[in-house]
Amino acid sequence: MNKDLITGKSVIDTEIKSLVLMKKKMSGSFDRAIKLLYQTKGKIVVSGIGKSGHIASKISSTLSSIGSPSFYLHPSEANHGDLGMITKGDTVILISNSGETQELSNIILHCKKLKVPIVSITSELDSTLARKSEVVLSIPSGVEACPLELAPTSSTTCTLVLGDAIAVTLLKRRNFTSKDFLELHPGGKLGKMLQKVCDVMKRKEEIPLVNQDQKMSEAILVMTSKGQGCVGVTSKKGILKGIITDGDLRRNMSKDLLSKRVTDIMTVKPKTLKPETSVTEAINLMNSQSITNYFITKNKYPVGIIHLHDIL
Repeated sequence: MNKDLITGKSVIDTEIKSLVLMKKKMSGSFDRAIKLLYQTKGKIVVSGIGKSGHIASKISSTLSSIGSPSFYLHPSEANHGDLGMITKGDTVILISNSGETQELSNIILHCKKLKVPIVSITSELDSTLARKSEVVLSIPSGVEACPLELAPTSSTTCTLVLGDAIAVTLLKRRNFTSKDFLELHPGGKLGKMLQKVCDVMKRKEEIPLVNQDQKMSEAILVMTSKGQGCVGVTSKKGILKGIITDGDLRRNMSKDLLSKRVTDIMTVKPKTLKPETSVTEAINLMNSQSITNYFITKNKYPVGIIHLHDIL
């Protein structure tokens, strides 16, 4: 094994060790922090400088995206007017490995003035930040993966993981659902994958349907004009009774095919989806059942159709 690979694996081992140590040290302070953050009427303000600032920004973004309104406050900007962004009803999370970060001083003083509670993340329980905090969340000290013990490595990893633990615990406390997530993530792949089939299905005149009394000659015309590769067969009351696909046509190819009734060819009791089915679930079903389209029904009445191409 070459030296670079050995070094890389050693860094990972050290950071895993720091996470294990942090997990062992988690106690009632985590419960108190969650209770305080859960009861926050305003926003959760997260702040830190340097590497801790980057982690703080990520934690804040995660909190906001899964149901806990939050924003990142840069300490330098706070010292030049942005302290006003912190208001009564907020809770502040301050991150400093040493607990003596000078840039956080004015934020601490402002929080004390407004009686805004502070949750600190630090490795030094006797530090100024720890003493000024309502709740202290401890990360291991002296376990940096950097051999010089200078570059924040394990400490930032622990802080990042602790932030995720806070965010996910709050998510579960708030009973945050995939529907809630979609409302906060309407764009991009995540938002689209959380859509429901009713959001992308074809409706009304676009749905290929024929009545059970019609002939195959009419069904083929409908199938061709709608371009879905299938046609649904409905009863006189409009209930979906069957489906005819391109495969059904090939399997029943004969001289008298066009004169046959659709009920002679159709597959009865076709698989359908409900309008509230997620797009993700629809794709999984299409893959597992080797089906490229589904009729969407409500109380057995067809209200739409979705094709794999519509989703993709």
